[in-house]
Amino acid sequence: MMTILTTQISLLLLILLSITIFHKTMCTNHTVVRCNEKDRETLLNFKQGINDSLGRISTWSTKKDCCAWEGVYCDNITNRVTSLVLNYMLKGSIPHSWKNLNEVGVINLWRNRLSGEALGHLSDWRQLEVLILGENEFSGTIPINFSQNLEVVILRANQFEGTIPTQLFNLTYLFHLDLAQNKLSGSIPKCVYNLTDMVAYADEELPVGTIIELFIKSQNYAVLISPDRRIIDLSTNSLSGELPLELFRLVQVQTLNLSHNNLIGTIPKVVGDMKHMESLDLSNNKFFGEIPQSMALLNFLEVLNLSCNNFDGTIPIGSQIQTFDPSSFIGNPKLCGAPLKNCKNCTKEEENPKNAENEDDESIKESLYLGMGVGFAVGFWGICGSLFLIRKWRHAYFRFIYGVGNRLYVTLMVKLNSFHRS
Repeated sequence: MMTILTTQISLLLLILLSITIFHKTMCTNHTVVRCNEKDRETLLNFKQGINDSLGRISTWSTKKDCCAWEGVYCDNITNRVTSLVLNYMLKGSIPHSWKNLNEVGVINLWRNRLSGEALGHLSDWRQLEVLILGENEFSGTIPINFSQNLEVVILRANQFEGTIPTQLFNLTYLFHLDLAQNKLSGSIPKCVYNLTDMVAYADEELPVGTIIELFIKSQNYAVLISPDRRIIDLSTNSLSGELPLELFRLVQVQTLNLSHNNLIGTIPKVVGDMKHMESLDLSNNKFFGEIPQSMALLNFLEVLNLSCNNFDGTIPIGSQIQTFDPSSFIGNPKLCGAPLKNCKNCTKEEENPKNAENEDDESIKESLYLGMGVGFAVGFWGICGSLFLIRKWRHAYFRFIYGVGNRLYVTLMVKLNSFHRS
């Protein structure tokens, strides 16, 4: 009996010892993320030139691994910095040494007070997928070298100037482009159609590491960044020229904002093909002409602003358009129709339908008289010209005239003689 009890106790102790050894082994073999030395030095160099009024990056020190620093995220395998999310009202500039962060995939510097030419390192960030530099004080031109993996580019509310580089529209994975509130000029490049992810949903999967959702906001702005939402915002710049037709072939775009520019021209009828459009803002430009009837086909439209342009004619009739507030159409003196009220142009046409009918009758009469005049001229000169050019016809014509004249004369004289005799 004692032997059996001793055996059971020994077995139990052996099991407990095995569990303890296994637990220690698992803890020992657990990978501890260690920051890459070059990345750590680069970030410390950045910290030295930054005014951190909120003290959010005070944890950045050599006493703590940089992968555990505030706003810094690393890859568990390579130990390289892959994401920087620094929304802490930082003031300063981005040093040239940031080019060493060549494995970074996400840079989110939203709503700081950073300045300088921020994008000089884009050619070194080949893995970059998300670039958010909105609401800072960056300046200079937008460079032409981009990571082909870029999916999100937000540069709004800075001081970027110059034209929009055509290379920006060669990013096939881009689904969110926001260049609003800068000093950009020139026209919208026609190669905008190369944003293939906005033309149709890609059959292939997006690159590994694609963001799921990201929400950014400030006092007067908020937006959800998601691969399911395609957004182009070029508002509040100094863009000019006509809209390229290719822009309206981006049929997957849900938000298009081109307001507060100097754009001209008409809205093409193909705007009706953008079936997924939910928000369209073309206000405060110099567009003219009629609003195409095809716009009434945008059944998912929730926001529409065409105010302060030179549109004319009647607002298209559709299930959606008449539900918008009149403010969506104000500032177009020659535009009329619901939902606008007190429109003189439309009112006159509605109150005086007889005038419209009379105008139609007058136009028909004018066309008739014009046709008669043209027919007479063609017939007259056709006959006279033939007689003038063809001698035989001319001789035959005069013989005929003389013959008719003689017969009439003879007939008349016979009648007169008969009258006198009687």
